[in-house]
Amino acid sequence: MSQLLHTMIRVGDLDRSIAFYTDIMGMKLLRKSENAEYQYTLAFVGFGEETTGQAVIELTYNWGVDSYDLGNGFGHLAIGEENIYARCDAITAAGGKVTRAPESVAGGTTEIAFVEDPDGYKIELIQKKSATAALG
Repeated sequence: MSQLLHTMIRVGDLDRSIAFYTDIMGMKLLRKSENAEYQYTLAFVGFGEETTGQAVIELTYNWGVDSYDLGNGFGHLAIGEENIYARCDAITAAGGKVTRAPESVAGGTTEIAFVEDPDGYKIELIQKKSATAALG
């Protein structure tokens, strides 16, 4: 059986990104490795290990690169939350950036919110009771 292991995003400041995903989003730093020969560092963050069936995020820092053009092909990461309203309040209180306050999607009942990480990647928070249903 196949399993989604991780999504990789490139970051401009690894420590800042690790702090965002752990301190603000509540994930854990699962492991970190450095490759001096090819000048990059990887950090894996998530709510649980891949070995438990959890998908995680691979933060890739290429030494000396402090920003990326995100382009228009990547949409967002999505996280199911028990209470997106309380989660957005906690994210804001911790210094995070909520870019779309919690509300129902246009023409539907699924409740979502959006957060932005320090590199500008969008993270959709979906009220867990409807996280596996199609938006609407």
